[in-house]
Amino acid sequence: MHFSIPETESRSGDSGGSAYVAYNIHVNGVLHCRVRYSQLLGLHEQLRKEYGANVLPAFPPKKLFSLTPAEVEQRREQLEKYMQAVRQDPLLGSSETFNSFLRRAQQETQQVPTEEVSLEVLLSNGQKVLVNVLTSDQTEDVLEAVAAKLDLPDDLIGYFSLFLVREKEDGAFSFVRKLQEFELPYVSVTSLRSQEYKIVLRKSYWDSAYDDDVMENRVGLNLLYAQTVSDIERGWILVTKEQHRQLKSLQEKVSKKEFLRLAQTLRHYGYLRFDACVADFPEKDCPVVVSAGNSELSLQLRLPGQQLREGSFRVTRMRCWRVTSSVPLPSGSTSSPGRGRGEVRLELAFEYLMSKDRLQWVTITSPQAIMMSICLQSMVDELMVKKSGGSIRKESPDATRESMVKLSSKLSAVSLRGIGSPSTDASASDVHGNFAFEGIGDEDL
Repeated sequence: MHFSIPETESRSGDSGGSAYVAYNIHVNGVLHCRVRYSQLLGLHEQLRKEYGANVLPAFPPKKLFSLTPAEVEQRREQLEKYMQAVRQDPLLGSSETFNSFLRRAQQETQQVPTEEVSLEVLLSNGQKVLVNVLTSDQTEDVLEAVAAKLDLPDDLIGYFSLFLVREKEDGAFSFVRKLQEFELPYVSVTSLRSQEYKIVLRKSYWDSAYDDDVMENRVGLNLLYAQTVSDIERGWILVTKEQHRQLKSLQEKVSKKEFLRLAQTLRHYGYLRFDACVADFPEKDCPVVVSAGNSELSLQLRLPGQQLREGSFRVTRMRCWRVTSSVPLPSGSTSSPGRGRGEVRLELAFEYLMSKDRLQWVTITSPQAIMMSICLQSMVDELMVKKSGGSIRKESPDATRESMVKLSSKLSAVSLRGIGSPSTDASASDVHGNFAFEGIGDEDL
């Protein structure tokens, strides 16, 4: 998840008090909340009490006098790095202290009172599920409410997640992000102030071996079946004419398990597809369609003769990756940070082991680059959990924390970090990577 503080605002204090600087915290480029330095300092002090000063990243110090514009900008950059570092730490980023701070700040910024509301959640096939929730309910609370409404057992909740999507004119979904524990789903979707944005329930795992657990339950089977049928209809799963005929026959017989068993053998089963974009592989400015699943990124492109070509990149062969954002200022502009900028350009770049001793950078330019990075991260996390003997079934809070402590040393190897880049002019705060290559191990290559 990409945290940034791209701009500051001068705001008047309550009841006509003195003016102060507010920091706008963005998540994946969208305003999440607006906070003061003193609030972030309070968060830092609370985390220090709970985890110790040696665990926390550096926090910008207090100043005795008013800040100059240059000092305000310097503090903004330091706070941005701090928030990114805390979020990317397996323990700090998953702590209730950090997440509840962001939830409260989101609700206060959007000025949404706590009250009961009806929230619409879509299934993959477009079916609507209405749940009664509080505006202050976090993502897990809403997910549990949806599961209860559908009669999905508690131990299967961990196999599903809520996603924020944008519904396009043709009815297709463009995935924005998976809803996180630091946000309030009702506030997140309504603050965008557009009917295009929806919340969708979808399976959250990548390894189809987990399907067996889900298919044991009637509701789980129906959800998985509906998602697979929808993915096939959208063209996300690659199907030959003969396979399509077999699937249609099984649909008519309502043989859901047999349908899913056949679907599991198909290319791109369980993958998440992104909007068309551009990559520099196999050549510069190549139009591609990217899909994520089965521990890989797939790049599909059409050759001049309409022939379909696909390149697959295994996550275990990516030494690292980064998301780079650039917002060019108009020529000769002297606007303050975050003012008068052009459209954000996002790139996902990963360093890939093409052959023994030969690493190559591959770059994808897409507005969904952050979502692609999140998919890579979750695939790595799932591999690490399996290696540690863990489970994605819902656990008690104490068991969840214990497993997180056990995994923290392993997952620290695959957390997002700033890395140097030989091919970009982006600042270090715009560059992130994931050392999955070393974190998973040579035996997987």
